[in-house]
Amino acid sequence: MKPVFSGTILAVTLASLAGAAQAEEVCMPAKEMKSALIDWYGEEPVPGQREDNNQLWASDQSGTWTLVKTLADGNACVLAQGDDWMAGLSGDKQLAALQK
Repeated sequence: MKPVFSGTILAVTLASLAGAAQAEEVCMPAKEMKSALIDWYGEEPVPGQREDNNQLWASDQSGTWTLVKTLADGNACVLAQGDDWMAGLSGDKQLAALQK
């Protein structure tokens, strides 16, 4: 696992990865990750899209999405992120479309 980054570095890293379905793993305290996704990207947890410690976040306004894994040590890591969120699709259809 990579070291925990500050919020500023996460913003720069995620911005540079926009559009990519796979992201370099970026980790930080889970509370900071949640705040960053809400404040910087307008993303919210997608209902019904939580499996084990993974949560899918998305923004209908910006079209961005982020898959986040929460670790037992209180940190959270970005597993993947991208653009073109399919807001009109629900539940399993969204996840299936992202896995293609």
